Amino acid sequence: MDPSNRALLVIDLLEDFVRPGAPLEVPENRKILPAVRRRIARARKQGEQVVYVCDAHRKRDPEFARMGWPPHAVSGTPGAAVVAEIAPEPGDVVVDKHSYSGFHRTALQSVLRRKGVRALSLSGCVTNICILYIAYEAVLRGYDVTVDESLVAGMDPISHDFALEQMEKVLGARVIRRRK
Repeated sequence: MDPSNRALLVIDLLEDFVRPGAPLEVPENRKILPAVRRRIARARKQGEQVVYVCDAHRKRDPEFARMGWPPHAVSGTPGAAVVAEIAPEPGDVVVDKHSYSGFHRTALQSVLRRKGVRALSLSGCVTNICILYIAYEAVLRGYDVTVDESLVAGMDPISHDFALEQMEKVLGARVIRRRK
């Protein structure tokens, strides 16, 4: 497929999910950063669209109370910024999301249509939450979806593996597994 019809989605690799001691720190995120950085560079070089899909919550977002999570990725705070190691560059697109899905009430679908994108590669966190829900929504919209396990991070191995299996066996996404 023509690289211009593909997009790499970089999901929630934000300060509040990556840095030690951050409100919703996922230590695995730090392990995948080098691979994600290389994948972003390859996408840019090949003419693939790079789209950052970023949590952007209100101060008193209902998600915090409903899920019992501390405030995180609050719009306009340093914790809501993409980590510097993989910061967006000119030509990249940043889409704010307010729920697990990058498609729900966001500009993502219109951005992808406008760019002629038909295939998505997903990277970022968390495998069993935002990655899974974005994969689900993308498949429903007819996108070809690929998830390379070396580019996604989970909170724990069991939920990570469950999500990858769901994406592959239920959604029909192409899942590239790490060699163990």
